[in-house]
Amino acid sequence: MISDPIEFELFKNALFGIADEMALTVFRTTYSGVLKDNMDYSTALFDGGGVLVAQGLTLPGHLGSMPTAIAAVKAAFAGQVYPGDVFILNDPFQGGMHLPDVFVFKPVFQPGEDRKPIAWACAVCHQTDVGGRVPGSNASDSTEIYQEGLRIPPLKFYERGIRNETLFSLIEKNVRVPVKVFGDLRAQLAACHIAEQAVVELAAHYGAEKLAQYMTELVDYAERMTRAALRELPDGVYDFLDHIDDDGIDVGKPIPLKVTITKSGDAIHADWTGTSPQVKGAINNTLSYTKSASYCAIRSILPQNIPTNEGVFRAITVTAPEGTIANMVLPGACAARGLTGFRMVDCMFGALAKMLPDQVFAASDGGNTGVSIGGYYGDRSPFIYVDFTCCAWGARPYADGLDGNSHIYANMASQPIEVTETEQPLQITAYEFIQDAMGPGKFRGGAPFRREYKLLAEEAILQVRSDRRDFRPFGLYGGGAGQPSMNYLNPDRNPAPLPSKLTMTMRKGDLFRHEVAGGGGWGDPLERDPALVLGDVLNGFVSERAAREDYGVVFAGKPLEVDNTATAGLRQQMRTQRKWDDVPTYNWGVPLAAE
Repeated sequence: MISDPIEFELFKNALFGIADEMALTVFRTTYSGVLKDNMDYSTALFDGGGVLVAQGLTLPGHLGSMPTAIAAVKAAFAGQVYPGDVFILNDPFQGGMHLPDVFVFKPVFQPGEDRKPIAWACAVCHQTDVGGRVPGSNASDSTEIYQEGLRIPPLKFYERGIRNETLFSLIEKNVRVPVKVFGDLRAQLAACHIAEQAVVELAAHYGAEKLAQYMTELVDYAERMTRAALRELPDGVYDFLDHIDDDGIDVGKPIPLKVTITKSGDAIHADWTGTSPQVKGAINNTLSYTKSASYCAIRSILPQNIPTNEGVFRAITVTAPEGTIANMVLPGACAARGLTGFRMVDCMFGALAKMLPDQVFAASDGGNTGVSIGGYYGDRSPFIYVDFTCCAWGARPYADGLDGNSHIYANMASQPIEVTETEQPLQITAYEFIQDAMGPGKFRGGAPFRREYKLLAEEAILQVRSDRRDFRPFGLYGGGAGQPSMNYLNPDRNPAPLPSKLTMTMRKGDLFRHEVAGGGGWGDPLERDPALVLGDVLNGFVSERAAREDYGVVFAGKPLEVDNTATAGLRQQMRTQRKWDDVPTYNWGVPLAAE
C-alpha cells in the first residue's frame, strides 16, 4: 500500500501529464492534416513490464488496443530489447488494427543500465498513406489484407540508436507521399523521446524501485475503483442487436452486430457472439479493436475520476468468435474497420441503456465518415486528402445531443477549410448544419452537417466509408431516429444518392457531397419544452413544419412566439392519435428503402 497518498497523487498527475505532453508533441510537429487537424493519433506510457499505466487525452479506439500491440512487440523480441531501440508495427494480425495506424514503441532505460526497461513510451498515428490499391490506403471495398498496403510486423525501427536503413527504404518505396509519412513518423519518435526524458527525470527523483511501485499501484488503484463502481450497478444480462447497412461489396445485405453484456458483482463481460461472420469488404475488426469499443462504452458509464489504464480493462472481459466481423482472421480486409468500431460503441449503448436508462444516450451519427481524395498534379507529384467527419451525438437522458462534436470513440476535430484549400486541389463549397436531421425527442439528437468537396485537379480517386443510411441512428425511450447519412456526386445534375461505401473516379469540377446522419432522440418529443423548440427554430436547426409535426408546437406572431394554448391542444390530439400505448425503448425509424 502507498504510505504517502499526496506523493502518489503528484506522481499520478506527473505520469498522465507526460502522456499528454506526448500528444501535444505530435500535434505540434506532425505534417499531415489527418494528424495536425483531425488529430487521429494517440499516446501512452507503460511500465517496464509492458502494462498500460497512463493514456494521453486522445482516441479511445487506439488506446484500448495498445496492450495487444505491445504484447506482440515483447513476444517478438523477448530478451532482445536494448537502450536506443525503437519498435514499429502496423500488422493487424500481429498487434495492429488496420494498416494506416502505425505504432511506434520506445523502451526507456535508466542511464547506464541496459538489463531491462523501466517504462515504455508509445505513439500511434494514422498515416496518410501506406500504399495499396487506392490513395490513402483506407478503401472499404478491398476484399483482402494484401490489397490494403504495406504490412509491418513487429520490427526494430532503430536498433541501439542506429536506424534500420532497410526498413526506411522499404517504407519510402511503398508509400505515395513519403515526405508526409516520414514527417509524421518523426513526430511519433519525438513524442517518445520527450516521454523518455521525462520518465528518466521521474526515476531520478523517486528512484527506480519507487517508480515501479507507483506504476503498479496506479494500475491496481484504477482496478479497485473500477470494480467498486461496477458493484454499484445492477446485475443482469442485457443484449442488443443492430445492423450495419452492408460491407460495400454485397450491397444491400445487412450485417448484424449483436452484443450480450453480463454484469455480475465487480466484473462485466461483453460477448459478441451472434455478430456477423467475417465479410468480404474491409470493415472487419481485430479482436483488439472490438475490445477497445467495448472498453470505451463501459468506461463512459463509470466515474470520471478513475484513471484510464489497464486496471480498468482488468474488470472487463470481451469475447468474440474467430472468423467474425468482431474477430477477423486471414485474409480479412480491415482498412475501414473504424466504421464497425464506432457502430459497436452504439450497439453497446443499446444494451447498457437497459441497465441504466437514466445515464446512457441514444445512437450517435454512426461514427466518423472517412473521405479520401487522392491523385496526381500535372507534374505527376501526388496529393492525398484524408478526412474523418463526425459531428452528432445521440441525445442524453438529461440534455440534447451535442451539435458538431465528434463521436465519443474518436475525440477528433474537423480540418479547417482554409488549410484544406491551401494544401489540396480542393474547394470546400459547403460546410453547414442540416435542418430537421436530428432525431426528435424530449431531448433531441445532435445536429449533423453536410460538407461538399469540389475537385480542382484533372482527376482523382474518391474513397468513402460511411453508414447509417438504411439503419438510422436509433432513439431511446420514445425519441425518434436521426435522419440517414447520404452521399451524392454532382447533386445538381444527379440527384440520385450514391452507395454508403464507394471507390470511384472524380473529374475536374466534380462535386462530392456527404451528409452525416443525425443523432437519435431521447424521450417523448411531445414532452420537449416548447421554448427549446422555439430556440431550435430561430437557430435554423428545426423548421416550423417539423416543430409542428414532430413536437406538436405551434407558433404565432412576428417575431415568432409559442402559442401555448394551440400547442397544448395539438399535443393532446397527437397523443390521442398515437398507435402505441407504451413508449418504445428503441426507435430506428423506417429504413430508407421502405420510405
